[in-house]
Amino acid sequence: MLHIANPIPADSIRLIVFDLDGTLIDSRKDLAQSINAMLTQMQRQPLPEEIIATYIGDGAGMLVRRALGDPEEEHLVEEGLKRFLDYYREHKLDHTYVYAGVFSSLEALKTMPDGSARAMAVLTNKPIGPSLAICEALKLSPYFFQIYGGNSFGTKKPDPEGLNALIREAGVSPEETVMVGDSDVDVLTARRAGAWIIGCRFGLSSHTLESIPSDCLVDTAAEWATAFNSTSAHR
Repeated sequence: MLHIANPIPADSIRLIVFDLDGTLIDSRKDLAQSINAMLTQMQRQPLPEEIIATYIGDGAGMLVRRALGDPEEEHLVEEGLKRFLDYYREHKLDHTYVYAGVFSSLEALKTMPDGSARAMAVLTNKPIGPSLAICEALKLSPYFFQIYGGNSFGTKKPDPEGLNALIREAGVSPEETVMVGDSDVDVLTARRAGAWIIGCRFGLSSHTLESIPSDCLVDTAAEWATAFNSTSAHR
């Protein structure tokens, strides 16, 4: 069910920035299996996929740290991160897929109502290497003028550095920008940059969306385009 709190001025939105995991793709199983492979290698008990899913959203380092129980020994996190990434690089596409409705919405949103092109990009806290590889393999890359990962800048979301960079590169204003994501991290990023935010209740971290209001909430990726049409009608 589409829920609109603050109608987005769709006619003036010139940049849409998407989160990756839990927004464009369902990567839960591959991330969980990679975490459990790391835990097994470090002689630790595997965790249920449902638990690991709640750790996703703040980058690979935090995912590993949470899975290890937030150890005080930093070398354990470093070892775990290396083991996790080594495994994930080989298995990142075993089960990961693009959510239903994503491609149709991207097609609908890539053009402004006046027929001009609308810029679209990806800003994720996932490391840039696997992010680029996944977008390329799943045929998402052609839709985006830029893809930035969690190690593309000195900071990660919810710091707005990455979103601010995309806004500058696209030559638009924050008011002409929408962030689309499945977590409170994405909401905070948009708010701190002065952009609009669409929250995805179907994603991996959607339980966190309850803590900070979004301008619009959707239950499927197919509703992204509907949200824009609806918000135009609400103006």
